[in-house]
Amino acid sequence: MKRVFGVKKEKAPAPTVEEATERMNKRGDNVDDKIKKLDAELVRYREQIKRTRPGPAQEAVKARAMRILKQKKLYEGQRDQLYNQTFNLEQVSFATEGIKDAQQTMSAMRAANKELKGTMKTLKIDDIDKMQDEMMDLVDYSNEIQESLGRSYSVPDDIDEDELMGELAALEEDMGSEEVSDGVPAYLQPDTEPEPELNLPTAPSGQTGQPQAQGVDEYGFPAAPRAQVRT
Repeated sequence: MKRVFGVKKEKAPAPTVEEATERMNKRGDNVDDKIKKLDAELVRYREQIKRTRPGPAQEAVKARAMRILKQKKLYEGQRDQLYNQTFNLEQVSFATEGIKDAQQTMSAMRAANKELKGTMKTLKIDDIDKMQDEMMDLVDYSNEIQESLGRSYSVPDDIDEDELMGELAALEEDMGSEEVSDGVPAYLQPDTEPEPELNLPTAPSGQTGQPQAQGVDEYGFPAAPRAQVRT
């Protein structure tokens, strides 16, 4: 059967935009190379026309130059067409990439929306308000506990504040009576009583010419008795 009807050939995959753009660029480069070669030939023919005299030889050179110029115009037209096609392919590629980016953005937004909806189902505004009220009650209760623990056991509750103010005023008067000049209390003033003088013997004047008193040494103290030597 395959020999009679043949085998269906598989279709080649369509080229992508990037492949078509690359192919167009290569063709454009080839056309540019051909145009450069024609420009070089035109320069050479122009120099020949300048060097030759008017006549059949010059006309032959001009004919060759006209043929090269027509080829150049043809290649320039092809190059412009290739540039336009390449520009269109680039626009299509840009639009395609934009669509792909939009699809990815939509997929990411759908996933985020689904996740956000699932999260919002677990949160209720009534539960949040209830939790806030409970937190405020706990804070107030904690403050009451701290205030209760901070009370002093030694101070009775039935103390008269007026009586305390009277005692404070009396204490201030007592302290004011002890103050002297310059508003300094007496117990902070320096001691003004003179210290008692010590009666010490006077130091020797150091003069050796004056005779010393009998029974007193050179420092003013009683002289020690000297032992008598027997002969």
